Amino acid sequence: MRCTISWCRIASAAALLAACTAGRALFAQGEYGPNPTDTPPMRPAMVVVGPSNTGSTAVGPYASVPGGGQQGFQPGGQPQMVEHPLAGAIRMAQSSLETIRTRIPDYTCTMIKRERIGGELTEPEYMYVKIRNQPFSVYLNFLRPADEAGREVIYFQGRNNGKMIAHEGQGLKKRFGAVELLPTSALAMQGNKYPITQIGVNNLVRRLIEVGTNDMQFGECTVNYRKNAKVNDRVCTIIEVNHPVPRRNFLFNKALIYVDDELNVPIRYEAYTWPKTPGGPPQLDEEYTYLNMKVNVGLTDADFEPTNPGYHFK
Repeated sequence: MRCTISWCRIASAAALLAACTAGRALFAQGEYGPNPTDTPPMRPAMVVVGPSNTGSTAVGPYASVPGGGQQGFQPGGQPQMVEHPLAGAIRMAQSSLETIRTRIPDYTCTMIKRERIGGELTEPEYMYVKIRNQPFSVYLNFLRPADEAGREVIYFQGRNNGKMIAHEGQGLKKRFGAVELLPTSALAMQGNKYPITQIGVNNLVRRLIEVGTNDMQFGECTVNYRKNAKVNDRVCTIIEVNHPVPRRNFLFNKALIYVDDELNVPIRYEAYTWPKTPGGPPQLDEEYTYLNMKVNVGLTDADFEPTNPGYHFK
């Protein structure tokens, strides 16, 4: 029986997608999506980063110019048409968005999430994830930490009056069974920066394009690209964006976007705020990693129904 009582920390964050099998099998039509028990053993993501290969810097103010260019004001007061450092990164993001739209209708993965909530960095959360882009649908099965293991969450756009359905897997809360919550409600958002409606690589890439387009109005930005980085066994290109000076215009000091070279989508995202003390390290604000990705697995409505026999909603 479903009820509407309170419970804690259910929604998931916005995130990122990607990584999967190589070659033609990447986009081969799969059968019914695997159950959580099929997920490979969990392990921390191994990240290998090489030296910066290329980069560009914006120092002064920028003004939009018809045609998408930028007018940089150089020493001596003579304007010169230049490309903003973020322009190349935005083109890469737009290419990723097109890949998702045309080649990745759904996917499963193990997602690792860390967020700074109330000034404190949370313990890494591991979740088995199923996401379908149209209609937008999400299934989450929490794997660890231990006190969250067994929690399940479902969101199916256009159904259940816009509410997500969830149940706990541990302790007394498990006895309450499934509960229904609006994704943006205080209870659903407890312990989360973003509602479940913003999870997934499609939402993440759109947000990165939105933020990057806004930041292109300003200078004080450097962008570097690092080839042949790795997240576990996936070869990636890192886009590193830095805003060295704290400004109200900017949301972060440093962001690292790991784009899977084969899939052409991000599989890891890190964002840092400015150091608390001069010369100190940047503060990790949020981090999302997507492992063991399988795309185009053929997810159906049954994957997002609480009546699925492989789930434990009551």
